[in-house]
Amino acid sequence: MIELLQQGGPFVMVLAALAFVAVFLIFERIFFFQRVRINVGDLLLGLANHVRNKAYAEALHEASRAPGPVARVCHAVLMRRQVPRSDLRDIAQEAGQMEVPILERNLRPLYSIAMVAPLIGMLGTISGLTETFMLQSMDDGFASSSEMNMGIYKSLITSAIGLTIAVPAYLFYIYFYSKVKRMAHSIERGGIEMINIICDARDQTEIVSFREEADELGKKQGS
Repeated sequence: MIELLQQGGPFVMVLAALAFVAVFLIFERIFFFQRVRINVGDLLLGLANHVRNKAYAEALHEASRAPGPVARVCHAVLMRRQVPRSDLRDIAQEAGQMEVPILERNLRPLYSIAMVAPLIGMLGTISGLTETFMLQSMDDGFASSSEMNMGIYKSLITSAIGLTIAVPAYLFYIYFYSKVKRMAHSIERGGIEMINIICDARDQTEIVSFREEADELGKKQGS
């Protein structure tokens, strides 16, 4: 490895630094998505049971305890459950929009590394080839085939390293981006379902209250 760095020159050092940053970003995103992973269906089912039983304190506790952006959106909707449906929809949308930058964190730097690494590798190759032909011209234009092959080999090292860094970085970027899209869909679903649960429970309460008032009025009229 040390010999490879010496042969590649300063461009290999730059690529090694980019590789280190890319590995750090990849592991950070892997651990992040592992922490926020949750079964949205089970979460909504548990919250729906609490809401139907009017146990809003328990619902808020469960939403705050659960990990992930879906639980935070549900918690934001539950906190303002008294407002009309249209306002609840705006609250869920705003809470979801606040979660998207958290999901997309470090994806743009990873994408930048995937794009820049091959360019740095090509720059190192061009620099190495230029140096090789300059040395050949200094020797009156004569150089053995072994010397030429060694010069070209050293020049191509940076391109190979650049592509080796870029391909995995771009593949992980696509993988993480797809996970962000799926989680954004889960956030939207969780917000809509939470609004429906709250509004349905509210309508059911109003129906029960109306029936109780009607029964009391009927009893009074009968007496």
